[in-house]
This record gives sequence, C-alpha cells and structure tokens, in this order.
Amino acid sequence: MKPMSIRDIVGPIMVGPSSSHTAGALRIASMVRNLLDGEPAEVTFTLFGSFAHTYHGHGTDRALVAGMLGLHTDDLRVRNSFDLAKEQGLEFSFEPDTVTKTAHPNTVEAHVLDCYGNEVVARGVSIGGGAAELTRIDGIDVHITGEFNSMIVRQQDLPGTLAHIASTLGDAGINIGTSKLHRTRQGGEAFTVMDVDDPVPEEVIDRILEFPSIRSVRFIPADGLHRNPGEVSSDIDPELALREFQKLDFVTAAQLLSFCEENGVSLSYAAEARERALLASRGVAGSAIASYLQRVLDVMRASATAPVEAPRSSMGGLIGGEAAKLRELEDLGAGVNGSLLALATRNAVAVLETNATMGVIVAAPTAGSAGVIPAVLLSLQEVHGFSDAQLMDALKNAAVVGSIIARNATVAGAEGGCQAEIGSAAAMAASAAVELLGGTPRMCLTAAGYALANMLGLVCDPIGGLVEAPCQKRNASAAVNALSAAQMALAGIEGLIPFDEVVDAMLKVGRSLPYELRETALGGMAACPSCAKFCR
Repeated sequence: MKPMSIRDIVGPIMVGPSSSHTAGALRIASMVRNLLDGEPAEVTFTLFGSFAHTYHGHGTDRALVAGMLGLHTDDLRVRNSFDLAKEQGLEFSFEPDTVTKTAHPNTVEAHVLDCYGNEVVARGVSIGGGAAELTRIDGIDVHITGEFNSMIVRQQDLPGTLAHIASTLGDAGINIGTSKLHRTRQGGEAFTVMDVDDPVPEEVIDRILEFPSIRSVRFIPADGLHRNPGEVSSDIDPELALREFQKLDFVTAAQLLSFCEENGVSLSYAAEARERALLASRGVAGSAIASYLQRVLDVMRASATAPVEAPRSSMGGLIGGEAAKLRELEDLGAGVNGSLLALATRNAVAVLETNATMGVIVAAPTAGSAGVIPAVLLSLQEVHGFSDAQLMDALKNAAVVGSIIARNATVAGAEGGCQAEIGSAAAMAASAAVELLGGTPRMCLTAAGYALANMLGLVCDPIGGLVEAPCQKRNASAAVNALSAAQMALAGIEGLIPFDEVVDAMLKVGRSLPYELRETALGGMAACPSCAKFCR
C-alpha cells in the first residue's frame, strides 16, 4: 500500500456526489486523455457494474466527459461538461453493460479517437476515495494509478528495448522508481510502464522513439500531489526525509498512542510530523500542509453554508431544502436539540445537499460521508470560538485516525458497508473534537472507538443507487454520535476495547455483510417497496 497523506484521507476536494463514481471516474478519463496524440474527437464509454446502473444519477457520465476534456475534480464546470464537449467538438456516447461481469464493480472502458484519427481503447476502475487506475490499454493488461509520474512505452518485445529506455532516461538524469513489462507473449506486442521521479521532456521522448522496436511513448503526470508555487523546495534531502517518515508511519493506533505519550505530544502533532516527512520525501515543503488545510476549511464552510441560503434539488431529486428547514426551526427556538447538536445536524445535512447537487465538497474520508467532520468542527467553532488554526490541527488529528482505519480495514461502502464510510468519519470527528476540547491522545482514541463501535453493522443501501438518501440523514446522526462519543471520553469514561480492535471488528463485520448490503441498492432501505419508483 502506498503511503497515505492527509490529502488521501481528508480529500480529494471534488465536485460531488460520489468520490468513487464521480471523482474516480473523472480521473480514469483524465489518464486515458494523456494516452492520446492529440485532442479527443470521439469517445464511447462502456460502463460496467455499478457504473452501468447509476452513472446518470451519480454524475459519472458528466465526470467521464470532464476528464476527457482535461478538467480537474474540483472544477464546477464538471456539471456542464456535456455543453463544453459540444462547444469543443467532442462527440461522446455511453453504453451501459449490465450483463458482463468484471473484476471490479466500478469499471469503464473508453474507446477514443483523437483529432488525428488515432485510436485508443483503455479500461479503468475506480477503487474508492477518488482514486483510480488503468487496468488495460489496447488489449494489454497494465497497472497505472496516476499517483506517480508514469511513462508508458508501446513496443515490440525485443531484446535491448528496455535497456535503451533505461539508458536514455538515465542520460537525462531521470530516475526510474518502478518498471513493469506487460506483454501479450514473448516477442509480441507489449507495454513498459515506468514510474519516474520527474516529468519526461519531449526531447527525451524523441530519443526513446529512435529505437526501432518502440511504437509510441506517452507520459501521464502524477495527479495525487498538487504542488503549488512556493511548495517545492530544493533544500530538502528526500532520502533523509524518507527514513524519518518510516519512523513516523504509524501502522496501528497503539503505535500512534505510544509515540504521543512517550513524547508528550498530541495526535495532531504526530500527524503533522508524519506529513512533513512524507512531503519532504517527495521534495515538497511543509508549508503545503497549512495551505491545503486552509483550503479544506474554506470548502467545508462553503458547502455547509450555501444550501441554507440557496436550496437546490439534488441530481436524483431525492433531497433538497432540508438544511434551510432546519435553520427555520432553529430561528423559531424550537426543536429538541441544544445549539451545538442543532448546528451539527444542520451542517451535516447541508454538506450532503451540496454534494448531491454536484457542488464542491471535501471527501472526508469519502464523498458519501463528507458531512460528518465539517458538521462537528464548524459547530464547535461557532459555539466555542475556536480559530481556523485550531480547526486545522483538528483536521490533522482526524486524518491520522482515518489513515489507521483505511490501512487496517476500509473506508469504502462497497467493501464494508456504511459503517466503513460514515462510521469512520464519526470516529475521525470524535477524536478531533476531543483534542479541540483539551483531551489527551488516549481520550481521542477512546472517543474514536466509541463512535465507530456505535455504528458497527450499518449497511450501505443508497436509495436508487444514489449518494443522497439515506446518506444525508446518516451523516447528521453520525455527527451527533461523534459529539456524544467525545463527551464520554472527555468525562474520563474509558473504553473496554482498544481502538485497533474496534477497527478489526468493523472489518470483519463488513466482510460478513451480504453483497446486497454493500452499496448495491439491492437491500436494506433501498429494497423497500416505496423506493422502487426512485430506481432507474
């Protein structure tokens, strides 16, 4: 497993409604676009599994076209990608295949002609949290994630080819991280996929193409780490930083807690130290942390505010206007919750409204659970007056807790049910709340354990296959759960089960859930007779 950064857990920043069906789909198309010689002119997307059933309501269709146009996951123009494509002369179509079985439920194959008449057929899968990978190019199996700079060489499998590629890159001072040859047979058609540390200039590509067995060279730039001006530093020793990161790469909560208690530091301090070392190993300055987290807060705040002022109906038409109704109730001084819980409920509902209307949200850790952490943190800020800097520390805390869950279990509803998505978000939010309110690292992890345990067994049963309902209401419930868990931990109520064991239990429960209860819309609430009219 690749090292996870804060951005992998509290992120991506994206247009909703689904990190796997929207952001992941866009990234697949974006990688395919980089395989072309020129601008795409015509593309047919064949959709499989979950993509085939829910591609319209999840905006997967818009996201695929947006990626083919070169848009990013957080570009609001994703909503209008069909119109943009028509303006640019890109013809597109979708062919849902609900019969063919694929290895992954979120699979799409793109058949593309570029403006020069060249053809590319590539297959990709969306693997959760906005991540994606290409699995096949022109009939040859590959493995390209887009997390690193990748160079794809199409060639005939002849002696000396790989040596030529490696020596050409070496002469240009470009280091090869990994290299993998994918071939149909010995001496037949093949792809060499290399992860490289730096972009490959056109003149280097031209020199590689001089070898007679090489047909084409394509370069896919890394999309996992967005380097902003001023974030890259030449003063960093990546090898030294990598060794430091390996010391701080906490696999378990027990390791994390031991580090914090031995050094007298908070979970957020440990998370920042780990992140700084990880960024430094990639040649990026630590200032990138603050700039990214400030943007996260800004997006969270906007996503929790906009639906209150200007309600909109969701993509699937299942939700819209709920946050405004909750605000009206608060203004009347009515309802059953106190100010903090009322705020948390409204904020969670609002973020999911933003998500379901293809607004910009922060997947935390997924788009379907995006409302929990902002609901808790923004509500605490409004009631207690915490600064943005304090909230950024809370986000670091949440991220390190989320990384432990993702590393040892899963945060994907398709794998572990809703407990994996919203349960994980609740655990992250509970831990962050405890630190904000002055609790110890042990209290943080106790609260995280309570919050996750309270949601064990929660199924993922999206009505109509859409990330709208019951997801919105569960985000609100999870936010309240997180605050209750934090309250108990701050009172000194110790948990009977260590957090690592709770995570393991969640994983085992997720594996025990029937297929129908893991994001298929075939069971649970989604299977109620009243829900049939929402299925497409």
